[in-house]
Amino acid sequence: MNILLSIDHSVSSETAVSEVVARPWPASTKVCVLSIVEPPEVLVIPALMERRTEAAQALVKNVADRLKARGLETSTHVIVGNPHTGIVDYAELWGADFIIVGSHGQSALTRFFLGSVAQGVIRHAPCSVEVVRATTGEKPLGARPMKILLATDGSEFSLAAVRSVAKRPWPENSAVRVISVAERITPAMEPWYVDVEFMQSLSDEATTRARDAALAAEEIIGEAGLKGSGLVLPGFAKAAILDEAKEWGADLVVLGSHGLRGITRLLIGSVAETVALHAHCSVEIIRARTVATQ
Repeated sequence: MNILLSIDHSVSSETAVSEVVARPWPASTKVCVLSIVEPPEVLVIPALMERRTEAAQALVKNVADRLKARGLETSTHVIVGNPHTGIVDYAELWGADFIIVGSHGQSALTRFFLGSVAQGVIRHAPCSVEVVRATTGEKPLGARPMKILLATDGSEFSLAAVRSVAKRPWPENSAVRVISVAERITPAMEPWYVDVEFMQSLSDEATTRARDAALAAEEIIGEAGLKGSGLVLPGFAKAAILDEAKEWGADLVVLGSHGLRGITRLLIGSVAETVALHAHCSVEIIRARTVATQ
């Protein structure tokens, strides 16, 4: 597995580094520690850029040394450019299977006007992405048993996420909770005009699909030797996943990306993106490429 760990000098990046250092990874894992030096928008001062670049090089070297001490094959890279595009472009160039970034915890208003590096990576990355958030525990994720919430709808994208979890090592005694949401059917017309029996049949079909998806995921997780349980929840996927993650106290939410782009995402939104940006814990968005190359 090729992991691109994108960092800066922020506290959130240190959280991401600590998680990568602490967690178990497949035996052949390689990590590239990437830092992007963003030039000023107005006036580029060569001496200042040189100091920033030197600081970034010292940072990635320090992190690389920590990862090497854990037995991980590690390289470093420093780029001058825009983090929003630089991370994604280098991930494609290097052949990353996973991009790991810290969440800077921007407010909704700031994110609306400025955008978030994590959000840009989620939208455009060619591979899987993990957005890391600080935990409330004394130890980082990976240094203790983890509570992994695995969301599935039975699609090929969700199955990629299930297989990704099943194929990777996790801390001893980690637990996986599989959830599938039976989407609530909302009539598009006045209630008096709605065919009640037809609406009930749609609801029953949604419940059956959710139950089948949860059972299929449980089977894969069980065959991998992981401790797992399944749950079918009614409601709307975005809210149900976020609520369950918070109520259960999940350390990590994992779900598949449906790869929506452009106007489609604008109109109906992305469940994966919403969960990644608003969950209280770390979130992995899995794209099928990660599973194929592990």
